[in-house]
Amino acid sequence: MADQNTIAAIKALRDRTGAGMMDCKKALEATGYDIEKSIDYLREKGIAKQAKRAGRTAAEGLALVKAEGNKAAVIEVNCETDFVSASDRFQAYARYVLDYVLANEPATIEAAREGTLQEHDDVALATGEKTEFRRAIVLHKEDGQGFGTYIHQKGRISVAVVLEKEDEEFAHHLAMHIADSGAVYTNLEDVPAAERQRELNIAKAEVAADEKLANKPEQVKDQIAERKVDKALSQYCLTKQKFLLDPTKTVEQVLAEKGNKVITFVRYQVGEGVAA
Repeated sequence: MADQNTIAAIKALRDRTGAGMMDCKKALEATGYDIEKSIDYLREKGIAKQAKRAGRTAAEGLALVKAEGNKAAVIEVNCETDFVSASDRFQAYARYVLDYVLANEPATIEAAREGTLQEHDDVALATGEKTEFRRAIVLHKEDGQGFGTYIHQKGRISVAVVLEKEDEEFAHHLAMHIADSGAVYTNLEDVPAAERQRELNIAKAEVAADEKLANKPEQVKDQIAERKVDKALSQYCLTKQKFLLDPTKTVEQVLAEKGNKVITFVRYQVGEGVAA
């Protein structure tokens, strides 16, 4: 009988790829139980398509955003249960952390934690749960540029976006889109080389295994592989996504129509990337 660690690994791989239990087991065995390598293995074999990104966990807490003047802060604080995250005490703590970060702009997360340590200890004692100030960032804009902010599901996801030109309504709608779409990068050019290479290795393996492409020149095969990579990565690139409020256009097209540009954005989702 498989041990609990093996069963958990199979379940995690199935959740992210949709592949069958035996295919997941085989992939894990072939890769030394490395989840990421197992995903690549299944995709190369044509068993799984684009896998879900890691980060869907049971961690609870709040992600909040606030803009004032030419700066905006985004923070995430965690606890163990949704009951505590919804409590007045924990929400007051989260707002305190947000205001502290916005006012003081601590240089590191360690400095931010140090500055809010007493409030952290107080809320942990009051709720009886492990509490963590996990991350924070402060964005800046120039005069004439615009902020867009959005808080989804009362603090499950928070977004701040900086636009080249001020446009309050559109900036808010774009922040809403980012919360919904799970965008990670602004443009394809922003994707790290290592991530693109990983997708390219998978695409080349898929092309090589396609009998219909067997007689194509290598140059053509390489071009097909590059197009597959662009398509796979585009779902995480903001400008390539269909705009939430007008799916007939991409975000890139809407920005062009408005004569605007995304300078940067931050999207925090509660529990993202935290080990369950």
